[in-house]
Amino acid sequence: MAQYRWLITGASSGQGAEIALAALRHGYHVIGTARNVVKAKEDYPNLEALGGVWLDLDVTSDDTQAIVERAVKEHSINVVVNNAGYGLRGVLEDLSMKQIRAQMDTNFFGAVAVTKGAIPTFRERGGGIIVMISSASGFTGTPSQSMYSASKFALEGLSESLAEELAPFGIRVLIAELGAYRTPFQSAVDKPSNIISEPYKGTIADKTAQRITAGHGKQAGDPAKAAEAIIEVVTGECRGVNLRHVLRLPLGKDAVQRARSKIESFTRDIDSCKQLAEWASFDTSWDGYPPLESSADA
Repeated sequence: MAQYRWLITGASSGQGAEIALAALRHGYHVIGTARNVVKAKEDYPNLEALGGVWLDLDVTSDDTQAIVERAVKEHSINVVVNNAGYGLRGVLEDLSMKQIRAQMDTNFFGAVAVTKGAIPTFRERGGGIIVMISSASGFTGTPSQSMYSASKFALEGLSESLAEELAPFGIRVLIAELGAYRTPFQSAVDKPSNIISEPYKGTIADKTAQRITAGHGKQAGDPAKAAEAIIEVVTGECRGVNLRHVLRLPLGKDAVQRARSKIESFTRDIDSCKQLAEWASFDTSWDGYPPLESSADA
């Protein structure tokens, strides 16, 4: 069995902690990052008890890339999981630019810095795996969470491009799109009564926020199973034996249903617009993007 050595950001709570502990139980080496290592050790003593190591890291700090690059080299890390993030609730009109930038700094630019820290060593070694923890809201936008969705959409666009860029070097990218999972994630999100302003009361944004809040603690998604699924797809073992080629891994029945609905809607739009879309071109033989052969097809 290959030895996988993991670095997992945001391992001090929720899904990140579940992935870290599951990887350790599989016998893998794990570095879990946290903004507050002292608190992380108190909340999750099992990480060190199982042989894991904590690393002090705020993914929004200027030295994130350098810290990750050093850790990847020193600990021979070959799997990096970009899990650190949080959910910002509220309609766009009501959100301040400070809130918006903070959301993107953590959920997107933090993942960019971590990934940039891992790539050079992975490329030089000829391999590695980068796991992006995304969301069903990164494939289908969610009213009342427009900026959270935007941060995950950005992460997915980055990941699609990276998968092509890094494939020649043996580096794999996997996007895990989680649906509603029973973690503390939603408990840290502002409640609808605090963030939905009067003009939006009763709209789809308000109703969606109310529904998400009411469902906290009752979500169908099992975070331990999600962690196991990610590990199996990364390693190509058990239920993941035939899934090492996938770019996207939707997790949860709701994630699958939302993805299918999005694809059906997108297909209807393409079919409806096909004639107009193809008309809006010069009469030339060049087919444009994407390239004729992608690394995914090779």
